[in-house]
Amino acid sequence: MATVKEYSVEEKLISLLTLQKIDSKLDEIKTLRGELPMEVSDLEDEIAGLHTRLTHIEDEIAGIEKFIANKKNQIKESEALIKKYEKQKDNVKNDREFNALQKEIEMQTLEISLAEKHIREANEEIKEKNRILELAKQAIRDKEANLKQKKAELEKIIVETEKEEVQFQKLEEEAKAKVEPRLLAAYERIRKNYRNGLAVVPIERDACGGCFNAIPPQRQAEIRQRKKIIVCENCGRILVDAELHESVQLPEQKATAKAKSKS
Repeated sequence: MATVKEYSVEEKLISLLTLQKIDSKLDEIKTLRGELPMEVSDLEDEIAGLHTRLTHIEDEIAGIEKFIANKKNQIKESEALIKKYEKQKDNVKNDREFNALQKEIEMQTLEISLAEKHIREANEEIKEKNRILELAKQAIRDKEANLKQKKAELEKIIVETEKEEVQFQKLEEEAKAKVEPRLLAAYERIRKNYRNGLAVVPIERDACGGCFNAIPPQRQAEIRQRKKIIVCENCGRILVDAELHESVQLPEQKATAKAKSKS
């Protein structure tokens, strides 16, 4: 029967610390991208909204232009009626017929005046709509230029970091496999509690490297012994001594250290 290897506390701490450093590196890559993915998405939504607004304004202008065309036709009809009534006045037989025709002419004249007023107002409205339309078009041009720039920045960062990200994602999976499930669950729970994602931190200047709460000397001595896993009483992060923290290095750190030693 195969025996399951029992890991020492120090080995468990090294596994957790390795995973933390890998996860921190992945966090750095995401931070490098920053808010760009969200900014790109927001700009795309804004541009889509502006295009919808543009279409709406253009439809409104088309509606007003149709209204003007109808009013112009009304004016033509009224002018034609006035000519007709003026001609009929030459053949009236009495004052009553004359007065009736005169009233019709006055009514059609008023209709023309009212239609011309509506046309002037509609033209002013079109002028204002066109002004708003140009502002919307300019806003789209500006945002599209900004979007192009943001996309280029994002694509450049993705190209620069994609290979590194894939590498560290693979290392992350390998590191997780070396951490026992109970510890891994605790580690991931602690990571989720903090924006910086730090679940394993070293003692720095006699304090927790996560919350900077002072660690008593006796507690520090216990941490240096690496005989049990100790968490910060203030923030709940897993504590390691500075020496162990420095000794655990990622592949790129090892390569840098090796190059320095050769030089």
